[in-house]
Amino acid sequence: MKIILKKDVLGLGYKDEVLTVKDGYGRNYLLPQGYAVIATEKALKQLNEELKQRANKIAKIKADAEAEAAKYQGVSLQIKAKVSEGRNIYGSVGPKEIADALAAQGLETNPKIITMKAAKALGSYEATIHFHREISAVVPVEVVSAEPLKKAPKAAPAPVVEEAPAVEEEVEEEVEEAPAE
Repeated sequence: MKIILKKDVLGLGYKDEVLTVKDGYGRNYLLPQGYAVIATEKALKQLNEELKQRANKIAKIKADAEAEAAKYQGVSLQIKAKVSEGRNIYGSVGPKEIADALAAQGLETNPKIITMKAAKALGSYEATIHFHREISAVVPVEVVSAEPLKKAPKAAPAPVVEEAPAVEEEVEEEVEEAPAE
């Protein structure tokens, strides 16, 4: 099924793109949600006219996206999370936590435009912020423990046990004699 996207759909495409998708995905999800329309001849002609008229607007949108992306140059995040003894995070760090950390630095960001593999352990990750189909910014994210990691207590040296000398017990066999009759 050929469709024209009316909104950006992360992982599929951007507004005003003409795409081919599976019939069920188009009919059951994209069309009812208002994300797309069927690409008929009339709709394609209308799209071409709109694109011609919006050429200047698109250039301005792209310039705005580049300016927005420039704000994120040199930004790095350090997110604190509760951690179990095995260095695994309780829950995970995802786009919402990234957006909150960016907001704390004065950069308001919609979590829907952030993609990142969910962080489920301590370490370094990269979050990609998509401003435009051609413009994105990569922000390094360091996930650290909210509390200092507890070190395992040093094991006390095992007590030295001296072996006791083996004692041989003499077992006397008692033989019962049968009474003589």
